[in-house]
Amino acid sequence: MEGTLKPTMFRPAAPAAGDRRPSPGMAIRRQRPVRFLAVAAAAALALVLAACSSSGSSSGSAASSASPSAGAKLTIADVAPFSGPDAALGPTYLASCYGATSAINAAGGVLGHMLTCKTVDTRGDPADAVPAVNQMFASTPSLALVIGCTSDEAASVAPIINSHKMAMFCMTGQSEFDHTHFPYFYRLVPPDLEESYAMTVIAQKLGYKRIALAFGNDIGSQTFIQPAIAALKKAGITMTTNQSLDLKATTFRTEAAAIVQSHPDAIMTEALGAADPTLFSEIKQLNGGKIIPIIGTSAAISPAFFKASAAAVGGNEFSSDFHADNLVVLSSGPAYQAFSKALLSQQGKVPGATGNFTTYLSAPGGVHLYDGMNLAALAMIMSKSTNPSVYGPDIVKIGDGAPGATVCYSFAQCAPLVKAGKAVKYVGPGGPTNFDSFHDSTGIFQIDTYTPGGQVKTVGTISPAELRALSG
Repeated sequence: MEGTLKPTMFRPAAPAAGDRRPSPGMAIRRQRPVRFLAVAAAAALALVLAACSSSGSSSGSAASSASPSAGAKLTIADVAPFSGPDAALGPTYLASCYGATSAINAAGGVLGHMLTCKTVDTRGDPADAVPAVNQMFASTPSLALVIGCTSDEAASVAPIINSHKMAMFCMTGQSEFDHTHFPYFYRLVPPDLEESYAMTVIAQKLGYKRIALAFGNDIGSQTFIQPAIAALKKAGITMTTNQSLDLKATTFRTEAAAIVQSHPDAIMTEALGAADPTLFSEIKQLNGGKIIPIIGTSAAISPAFFKASAAAVGGNEFSSDFHADNLVVLSSGPAYQAFSKALLSQQGKVPGATGNFTTYLSAPGGVHLYDGMNLAALAMIMSKSTNPSVYGPDIVKIGDGAPGATVCYSFAQCAPLVKAGKAVKYVGPGGPTNFDSFHDSTGIFQIDTYTPGGQVKTVGTISPAELRALSG
C-alpha cells in the first residue's frame, strides 16, 4: 500500500494467545418502499408513545414502577439484531453482558440481587424492533437496564424505552441524539459523522488520494455517506464512486465492477452481514486477483467480520490492506485486566458468538457496554435503588467523579467503596467518561488492523485536532 502507519505506544488490545451503531438523518438510497413505510410507521408509533410520556403519564411499566422482590434476579436486556444482515451485533453485546454480569454476581450482586441477561431480537428493522421492545416490557418485570439499541432501530425504540423510564446504554451513532434529550439515554460511543471524519484521517495518513465509497443500504450505514463525502472534499481527496449495497443481495458484481473501474487507492466501507465479504471477493476477482485496500468503521472490529472477510479473500491478504477506526480502549492495567478476565471467562458460552473470541476485547460494544453495565450497577448501590428514575443520575456521578473521588477500575473494586459512602470515579477499559447534558461521553479514536490470525492490533491514534480539521 502507498502509506504505512507505524505502531504507537498502544499495545494490541487482545492478548497474543487465544483466540455500532449505525442514523436516520440522511436519505436512505435504494431503500424499498415497503421498508420506508415500515420505518415511518414505527417512528410515528414511537413518537406517540414518547408524547404520552411527556404529557405527564407516570404509569411506566412493571419493569420500571415496581421494585423487584427480595432475591429476585435483575434483568439486563440486549436489544439488538440477532438475525438479519446485522446479526453479528447482538452476540457481541451479549458477550459483554455475560462477562459483566458474571463479574458483578461474583462480587455479591446488587442490593441482594443477582443479574441475568436477556436477548431481544430487533432484526435490525424498526418494524420488528418496536413490537419486540413492547413485548420486552410486557414480559420482563425485573428489567433493570437496556443495552444495545443500535442505529438500525434506536430512533424508533429509544423514545419507547424512555417513556417506560428505563435506563439504556445505546450503541447508536445517530446524530439526533447529540441534541435531543432523553433522560434515560446514555451513550459511550461517538456519532457516525465523527467516524466518517476518522476514516478520512486514516486515508490521509496512508497517503491515499482516491477513495471509493461502498456502504450498506441499512439505516445505520447510510448515515456515514454525506459526512464522508464532505470530509473527503475538505481533505482534497477524490471520491471515485459511491456505491450502495443492498444487504439482502447475494452478489455485488455490478458495484464491484464500478469500484474497480474507478481506480481508487482504497475503499471506505460499512456493509454488515455477508455484504462486505462478498464485495471484497468479487473485487478481487475483477481486479486481477488483488484486493483494494479497505478502511472500515468500528463495526468491522468484530470476530464475525474478520472470519467472513478472511474466508472471502484470504487472511494474509485481507489483514495486510485493512484499517478501521475505533475508540481508544485500554490494553493493560487494572481496568483491562478485570475486563479481559470477565469477558474471556464466557468463551464458548455465548450463543451466536463466532470467530476469534478475543476480538470482543476490542469491539466497541464489548468494551463500552461493559462499562455502561458497571456504571449502572454501581449507581444502583449508590442510590440504594434498582429503579432507573432513582439510580440514573448517579451514573454520571460515578462515571465523571467529583474532586477528590477515589478512582477504581472494576465493579468488585468500586462496590465496597460505594457501600461505605465514599465518592468514586469508575474508569473502565473504555477509559474515563465525560458526560455532557445529553448523556453523551466519547473519547479519542485509535486505528486498528488485524493480524492474519484475526488478532486486533492498534497501529495509531487520531487526535481531536485531526477530526476538527475535517468537520464543518
